[in-house]
Amino acid sequence: MTRRSTNRTAPITPQVIVLFGATGDLASRKLLPGLFHLMLAGLLPDEFRLIGTSPQVHTEDEFAEHVRNAITNFGDDKVDEATWNQFRSRFTYSISSADDMDDLVGQIASARKALGPHCHALYYLSIPPFAMHETIEGIHTSGLATPDARVVLEKPFGTDYDSAVALDALLHDVFAEEQIFRIDHFLGKEDIQNVLAVRFSNRLFEPIWSAEHVARVEIDVPETLGVEDRVAFYESTGAFRDMIVTHLFQVVGFLAMEPPTSFSPEGLRPAKLAVFRSMIPLDPTRVVRGQVEGYRDLPGVAADSDTETMVAVELFVDNDRWRGVPFYLRTGKRMAQNRRVITLTLKEPAMELFDLEHGTGPNQLVFEIGEPGSISVFFRTKEPGPDMLLGRGDLHADYTSGDGVAHELEAYERLIHDVMLGDATLFNSAAGIERLWEVAAPLLADPPPATPYAAGSWGPPAAVDLPGPSGWYLPDHDHGHA
Repeated sequence: MTRRSTNRTAPITPQVIVLFGATGDLASRKLLPGLFHLMLAGLLPDEFRLIGTSPQVHTEDEFAEHVRNAITNFGDDKVDEATWNQFRSRFTYSISSADDMDDLVGQIASARKALGPHCHALYYLSIPPFAMHETIEGIHTSGLATPDARVVLEKPFGTDYDSAVALDALLHDVFAEEQIFRIDHFLGKEDIQNVLAVRFSNRLFEPIWSAEHVARVEIDVPETLGVEDRVAFYESTGAFRDMIVTHLFQVVGFLAMEPPTSFSPEGLRPAKLAVFRSMIPLDPTRVVRGQVEGYRDLPGVAADSDTETMVAVELFVDNDRWRGVPFYLRTGKRMAQNRRVITLTLKEPAMELFDLEHGTGPNQLVFEIGEPGSISVFFRTKEPGPDMLLGRGDLHADYTSGDGVAHELEAYERLIHDVMLGDATLFNSAAGIERLWEVAAPLLADPPPATPYAAGSWGPPAAVDLPGPSGWYLPDHDHGHA
């Protein structure tokens, strides 16, 4: 597998970055601090302008205070007066709505004039799903969809197959495919990309990456946080649409793909799409939906709400490499731990030479998805002493041990930088998204009821029992490597 010859530190053309939803939660937590960090790291062009926009009425000073608070509260960079003044001189605020973008159009025109004829426009739509269609149409009718523009869309990309197709049709009425960047921040994470690096650059792992050797695969993303101020979003979306059909299905694509021809859009996208087309549509009887106790008491939640705040799924990829291997995906709110773990559990050796003592556990390859993350390999080894007794050994590697950690970018930062380069390698395709909604269709048509689970637990008993007697890698106290 080769890397496309993109020079990732080459100068980027001047950019007018328009942040729709600039006063929202995602912009505050990730996008504004991320843009500030990219500036400090020298990964924004020398000439750029940031225009924050939303329907909310704010003065320039009020928006500046919002930006500084976001960078201070959610960013990792120290904000001194010199760097703040450098950033502050580059951004403005525009009040706009889908049917009134006149002021925004004027500000973009002024920024373009200041930056010169070779600048690009980057429209980041950090907006709720219900506002996506009208905003895209507003960009079109306002004349902002110029050939040098790029548009970034946040998931979910529709709510089912039909709405995803309709969204894609609208997008292609306004933009060419090479202008569209469907972002999934999981794919921008260093540790998710490290799955590809570990598998495809190490003879130690690639030969065992198949049904011949792998018994099951788990992608487990429990969260201790609750729904918090996302009640309206969750009531209309739920954990399955929020996490499984987007982030975790995309991770399955990375895990299960055949070797791509290159690390480029032309290599990676077809390899992922082949996995998605091999997925068997979900069996609703092998899906567990849960709702944390107390969810219905939150303001804005219906008294009879059946929205799931956690979900566990069994998935199969029906191709020669993975036929018969279950992929177990789990995520949820107010659960026992805050973790992001990918686990490959290997089959037992064909030759049973030793008695397998309790607690030794199977061979496992574990990716901890953090910022930064780690990789662990668990295997059996002889315990010291006169008898041939087996114990559990491990090899562990933190990504922090390498010099490259100094150059690490947070996922959104990496992906925004890719957009400015015009590199769509780590972004979703319309065909892939639509296929995943087809995989989800049986569950969406006939979902099992959301059963209650206690806050701080691992979900309903049926979710805990879904993988069978072997259980989940998490909770991991039984393996002695918590």
